[in-house]
Amino acid sequence: MRMVFDPDEAEGLRATARDAALEDPTLAYVLLDVADRGVDLNRCRTWDDIKAERGLAEDTPVTDGQRVA
Repeated sequence: MRMVFDPDEAEGLRATARDAALEDPTLAYVLLDVADRGVDLNRCRTWDDIKAERGLAEDTPVTDGQRVA
């Protein structure tokens, strides 16, 4: 299953990407990709799946130093 955005939503993502391009080019790239291709929901993982992969306990708080890619 794929989630796609209507033309107005996609244009909003592109506008945000343009605004973020100089400060955070990786974010801009991801936003443009999502605007163009949508999101493959079959490949998404839950936050619990990510925490289990990282070896974090269920009740472990996430700090600024723990970013998930």
